[in-house]
Amino acid sequence: MRFITYETENCLNLGIIGKNDSVINLNKFGFKDMLDLIANFAKFRAEFENLATQISDLKLNQISLKAPIITPNSDIICLGINYMAHAEESYRFKKREFDGKREHAVYFSKRASRITGPNEGINGHFDVTNSLDYEVELAIIIGKDAKNVAYDDAGEYIFGYSVFNDISARDLQNRHKQWYFGKSLDGFAVMGPWIETEFDSKNAAIKSVINGEIRQNSNTSDMIFDEKFVISELSAAMTLKSGTIIALGTPSGAGMGFTPPKFLKSGDRVVCEIENLGKLDNKIL
Repeated sequence: MRFITYETENCLNLGIIGKNDSVINLNKFGFKDMLDLIANFAKFRAEFENLATQISDLKLNQISLKAPIITPNSDIICLGINYMAHAEESYRFKKREFDGKREHAVYFSKRASRITGPNEGINGHFDVTNSLDYEVELAIIIGKDAKNVAYDDAGEYIFGYSVFNDISARDLQNRHKQWYFGKSLDGFAVMGPWIETEFDSKNAAIKSVINGEIRQNSNTSDMIFDEKFVISELSAAMTLKSGTIIALGTPSGAGMGFTPPKFLKSGDRVVCEIENLGKLDNKIL
């Protein structure tokens, strides 16, 4: 099932995609937002599954899609250097030697007061950064509160998957010796076009295309730590609340990995795509 947040006549709506790219409105359920829907998903699952088989007159190409979760209930949890090739280019950019080992996951948080959706402009904040970068990532959304979850049970706690672009100001990251500020400028969290509840993350092509040029071109099978590991490890000592977004890291080919770096500029078009999951298409303002 694919769940969406969309706008019609300046009104935000929740929907599910039915047959033939139909949009089935879910406002009758009275959910406040997507987070409310996720928290109550189990109760209405059978009804949602039925609606996903229906057809309506409203089609995807007639609506304005927003980020499926516009205002998250907590900071986004992100994995750093979760693809080995990206680890190599990251260390090269920092002019540090990489030992080729990744024994433990690297976690950091990303603040987003509002998540940017598909086809929305991304504020480049060029008044404070001159090293704007892109990172296509697979994101998971936690479906129910998770604590002390075993690896084999972790899939039961995933509501769905989405495409994520972890926009980053590299100069701010390096200047402050941590990633929080450089990752958290307004508009730097981009997600969509929907949340897909049925997705095989073990083998999906993942890529980013900048102004028609393929930059990142990899496969989710190359992730070092998968989503089940992440849920199990984090939940052993912290509660992952329903609606929590976790971005699982980016492959090589980010702008900082080129010599010289290929950072973003105003007017650039950034397309992030994951096979069988959809694409994000945004313009840098």
